[in-house]
Amino acid sequence: MKTPISTSSLKEKINGKIILPNDDAYDDARSIYNAMIDKRPALIVKCKNKKDVQAAVDFARTERIEVSVRGGGHNGAGLALVDGGLVIDLSLMKDIKIDPENRTAVVQAGCLLKEVDNATHEYGLALPGGIIGTTGVSGLTLGGGIGYLSRKGGLTVDRLIEAEVVLASGEIVTASKNSDPDLFWAIRGGGGNFGVVTSFTFNLLPIKNVYAGPMFWPLEKAHEAMKFYDQITKNASNDLYGFFAFLIVPPGDPFPEHLHSKNVCGIVWCYTGPMEKAEEVFKPIREFGPPILDFVGEIPMPDLNGMFDELYPSGMQWYWRAHFIKELTDDAISENIRHGSNIPTMHSTTHLYPIDGAVHDMKPGETAWAKRDARWSQVIVGVSPDPENADTVTTWCKNYYDGITPYSDGGAYVNFMMEEGESRIKASYGDNYGRLKKVKAKYDPNNFFHINQNIKPA
Repeated sequence: MKTPISTSSLKEKINGKIILPNDDAYDDARSIYNAMIDKRPALIVKCKNKKDVQAAVDFARTERIEVSVRGGGHNGAGLALVDGGLVIDLSLMKDIKIDPENRTAVVQAGCLLKEVDNATHEYGLALPGGIIGTTGVSGLTLGGGIGYLSRKGGLTVDRLIEAEVVLASGEIVTASKNSDPDLFWAIRGGGGNFGVVTSFTFNLLPIKNVYAGPMFWPLEKAHEAMKFYDQITKNASNDLYGFFAFLIVPPGDPFPEHLHSKNVCGIVWCYTGPMEKAEEVFKPIREFGPPILDFVGEIPMPDLNGMFDELYPSGMQWYWRAHFIKELTDDAISENIRHGSNIPTMHSTTHLYPIDGAVHDMKPGETAWAKRDARWSQVIVGVSPDPENADTVTTWCKNYYDGITPYSDGGAYVNFMMEEGESRIKASYGDNYGRLKKVKAKYDPNNFFHINQNIKPA
């Protein structure tokens, strides 16, 4: 029988909470967004500040305990948790400071996207990244950060000015272009491989309201709709964004009854240009089809980022797969339609997220996030609230993924990956992988932080 870990020395050093398997709060504390993941940590440390994080890292290193880091707990592969190890839980670290004059925000690592959205929106500002308000800002940023404002303002990492990081040694450093610049390069897309980021300083965009929302077309229009989508986004200004989806219409308000439970295709739009030009921009879009549903109009940015939060609450069964895509060929479109027309559950879907526009303004080597020449990041998710559907949604997702693989550009956005092995991680970072291994060797030579999409030290 394994000897229980003594936490008395740790309790003396932290202001937060230590949760153990026998505590009433344990099951709640170890629950994450994806209920398909069931891991049992030896202890969970809910940190209140960077000193708590430092103490937890020092304790785990001394006791030789495996460590995972939890921000929002949204990661599909469940890498926020570790069986039999220590979870550094950042969810109590919620401070946000906005400097409206300089358009910056200092955001602690436990914040969710919706919390940052609400804080920045008050000043008419926004941070690019994400489409679900309950996403943790830490994981979103460290993986790259794509979302509605990517074409306008780039990835979330493209807005990062500096970050406070607790290293595996316990040292606390501030990474920026002028301080630990190689670490700063690596954390912009390299995930949680290099330390625990306790706060982020971002440069914000002057965006308050957007002209946005979903449009649907019937499946028989899917091929035309994907070709139309391809062309209109290819030629549009960076103010126009839209992600393409195959989905089943939820059977309830605000959707009209005649569309309930129908398998359709659609685009969720986001226009950031002048509102007085929005109708003109959307005139050719509305004339295509026309759409069988049009919920596009002026809304606050936080409302757009939180539009699907109620549809996708925490605690459902999730299985993820993803690709980077350069071009939507006719064969790729046909394969998407084949699988997108056979969605197994109401919550399962696929999204094609544009990663062109401002994302392409940076070269592949400027940040660890390498795929600057791809046009889309595709995610395929099998989702159900019912555990009995876990195998069904997983099989559909894997088959869809396999069908699209011949049209992939290689690799995937790491925030959309399950645990898929080193070769898949290497493909996702491309030419940046070798440099990432060297940075890992410098800052975490013993691979202390390895419960992640792991980059082993060179």
